[in-house]
Amino acid sequence: MRYVTAGESHGPELVAIVEDVPAGLKVSADLIDYDLSRRQSGYGRGGRQTIERDRARIVSGIRFGRTLGSPVGLVVENRDWANWTDRMVADGQPPANLKREVTPRPGHADLVGALRTNTDDCRDILERASARETAARVAAAGIAREFLAELGVEIYSYVVSVGDVALKEADPMGDAARYNPMAIETSEMRCPDSATTEAMKQAINCARRQGESLGGTFRVVATGLVPGLGTYAQARGRLTSQLAQAVFSIPAIKGVEFGLGFEAARRPGSQVHDPILLGNAAFDRASNNAGGLEGGMTTGLPLVITAAMKPIPTLMTPLSTVNLETLQPEEASKERSDVCAVPAAAVVAEAEVAFVLATAYQEAFGNTCMADIRQNLAAYRDRLKTLAR
Repeated sequence: MRYVTAGESHGPELVAIVEDVPAGLKVSADLIDYDLSRRQSGYGRGGRQTIERDRARIVSGIRFGRTLGSPVGLVVENRDWANWTDRMVADGQPPANLKREVTPRPGHADLVGALRTNTDDCRDILERASARETAARVAAAGIAREFLAELGVEIYSYVVSVGDVALKEADPMGDAARYNPMAIETSEMRCPDSATTEAMKQAINCARRQGESLGGTFRVVATGLVPGLGTYAQARGRLTSQLAQAVFSIPAIKGVEFGLGFEAARRPGSQVHDPILLGNAAFDRASNNAGGLEGGMTTGLPLVITAAMKPIPTLMTPLSTVNLETLQPEEASKERSDVCAVPAAAVVAEAEVAFVLATAYQEAFGNTCMADIRQNLAAYRDRLKTLAR
């Protein structure tokens, strides 16, 4: 299962097409819209979120609430398009008073994209490089999430840190699978601890007053996975490489860890690897330091991924840059932006993880129709039980 998106930040709409969708999958437009609203939430968001009320319009591949086995097309309209029509129209001539973006922002795709494409207007780059595009990803992932849910897999995320404010966890890998999702979703920072949530909000308030932006870290957790998804046989087929690539595809993500991550490099092997146990007619582990992955495959324990997001490049107190027109020093441009978008990035990461896991299930159990996939998965689970007897 894979997707492709199209559309600009201030264009009329974002478009997503999801391919290799099995027939017979029940899909709820309301659940897709709920995830879109989660992507727009979080303390520290900018003015764009007061304009947009993202909803997905399904235009193909689904009939009477179930997939047909053909590509699923979805559209998310940009309300802000009404304010940008003359500057972003697809045909015709640019207006005489068009303001070109010639002061690229450090940390953004502006300058490098302009150099790559030989344009003197960074607007041509920033419209697509904008994180607004991730709304289409989240809409598309609604299909993958429904597919996984039917197979007993749930995905959620939570914010671990913003700036220098961090959630205190005695057992990060164990705690990650024990948090109450309701506590996460009712937090303005999507953080399961109320005191940490308030401290994060204060850090954002301070950054806003200083014209700054803040990054942070978040975790994505997937539960209900069967062991053995992925492969050890080919490098690109390993789930570690696929998941890392997927999470790194999100704008501003600068680091990805599985399980203990870099902490594993500081410990001896006896404090890193997870002892194997046998119980309840199935293999188990005494710990989950690996974060649910060994040798590029799932272990059956919760998948735990931690990602680091850099601060957003648009600053209300801009850094210095070079004007592309005059080649003189100048302040970088200011685009309406967030102070902190870590909670939103976590939701986008859920979407990316969902596609990788959905594809892994299809590779293992088929991708034609849900009836066959469920039957194949049930047979696999039964076989695993016989191995543990």
